[in-house]
Amino acid sequence: MGNGHTFYVGSLAPATPGQILVGDLRTGNFSQLVAPTGRPALGMKHDPRGDLLFVAGGASGTGVVYDASSGDQVAFYQFQPPSPPAPATATTFINDVVVTREAAYFTDSSVAFLYRVALGPRGKPSEQFEQIQLPANFGATGGCVGPPPVPPVKANGIVAAPSGRHLILGHLSEGQLYWINTATYTVLPIDLGGGDVCSADGLLLDGNTLYVAQNFKNKITVVELLPDHLSGVITDKITEPFASNPATKVPTTLAGFGASLYAVTAGFAPPAPDFIVRLPK
Repeated sequence: MGNGHTFYVGSLAPATPGQILVGDLRTGNFSQLVAPTGRPALGMKHDPRGDLLFVAGGASGTGVVYDASSGDQVAFYQFQPPSPPAPATATTFINDVVVTREAAYFTDSSVAFLYRVALGPRGKPSEQFEQIQLPANFGATGGCVGPPPVPPVKANGIVAAPSGRHLILGHLSEGQLYWINTATYTVLPIDLGGGDVCSADGLLLDGNTLYVAQNFKNKITVVELLPDHLSGVITDKITEPFASNPATKVPTTLAGFGASLYAVTAGFAPPAPDFIVRLPK
């Protein structure tokens, strides 16, 4: 989401990798902000302070920052050397990003690292980045099972507490959420009372309510967290229209606007094209 009712969506499709569209949630109208670059455009976050758009670059191993009005490139980071795009063979896959007052954090779904870009006045990004070591399990595929098989993806969706003092990070193939202190980089599992969020992709934090897009499970799980965000309970599972409508499969990322929740569906296979689906919160 951008300012007001503006939305941004990126492409990893073979015909248009790196293309970014900007649109209006009220009208559904959209236009091209960034032409295809040859690098995928996956998770993205808008920072209103400098009107900047931070974009994760998938198997290209990159993160890019664009001017969200002109589409001009503002900063570029090569976090890891490029890798094959297939999840089973990828050596890097920059999947999502979150922006706090002090930094932007990019996730890598293949290796146990986060990448931190410090932000200065008006959110100006540093030219350098910091590589943050995660626990060893973020370099290992978890045991989530179920049709279809969960891909061998590790760290994926990421959100931040409003204070920026901690992050919440999902491990897709474990079905587990983790709490990360941004001062010490302490990583703790979030206790879901025996529940799991297998196939956890995009995350959205609204107060103490966490929405988790479970992509190939075709549902969005609602988690009510305690104020410290170290534990919570699953209170709801939104399955429609993903489960029944073949055109709206695989919700991958989430945004909120007003009283509605918006999910971007990736499809990944015919007959499911990409859609933005509006849901009640």
